[in-house]
Amino acid sequence: MKLIKATHSDIPELVELLKSLFEQEAEFEPNSETQSKALSKIILDSKIGIILIAKDDDKILGMVNLLFTESTALGSKVALLEDMVVLSSSRGEGIGSQLIDYAISEAKKVGCKRITLLTDIENTKAQSFYQKKGFVKSKMTPYRLLLD
Repeated sequence: MKLIKATHSDIPELVELLKSLFEQEAEFEPNSETQSKALSKIILDSKIGIILIAKDDDKILGMVNLLFTESTALGSKVALLEDMVVLSSSRGEGIGSQLIDYAISEAKKVGCKRITLLTDIENTKAQSFYQKKGFVKSKMTPYRLLLD
């Protein structure tokens, strides 16, 4: 298995991975066209973010994407871990752990001083995973306003 940055040709497989992720999440619905468009923008512009994948031969086993912005609080670049998913058939093999370590390393390389992520409130397995990787629960509460 190798850990690499995704390319445009990876988008169809990434859309399928996102479909499996969004089917588990209460707030999101899979939409292949929407996900393809967003993945393409991220892959084509490294200022927006990066998509990192775990690949075995020609099959993508997992992905994580980081989106970048500037923090006024820290006065530096920060990342939002937007999506992380491993194929259900490949879970429990350490792929997620390797992907998150890779994402942390890449975030540091581009000067990020913080990575923020959201998990479903009921997803205690994911929360435990991120805590083992050094993430701590924020004192901030997320709010959303969906715009048409």
